[in-house]
Amino acid sequence: MRKHILTLMAYSSLLFVSFGVGGCSSEIGRTVFDTDVSCLRKQMAGPMFLSFPIAANTCQRITGDGFLLARFVSKKKPGVPIPLDLRGAPDLQKLAEKYNYSYIR
Repeated sequence: MRKHILTLMAYSSLLFVSFGVGGCSSEIGRTVFDTDVSCLRKQMAGPMFLSFPIAANTCQRITGDGFLLARFVSKKKPGVPIPLDLRGAPDLQKLAEKYNYSYIR
């Protein structure tokens, strides 16, 4: 019985990881291995065709000492947006300037 429970736990954790990491749809938002540039390009491409501000809000990371949703949980030290890393993407840099988003050149 214990062996079956351990096997079930192993398979369920693999399934969870595969869904969490293997997102290939732009509707999911930022995935684990996305860079700022790849995330923005994916969000602005089809089928959603999001505008730059909406895509940037989807892709931008927030500080918070590595704690998920730290921006909303911590009252003392709320998270702040991390500047988008747009090195090597002059078209996205122009959009970031146009919409007043902080970024790294």
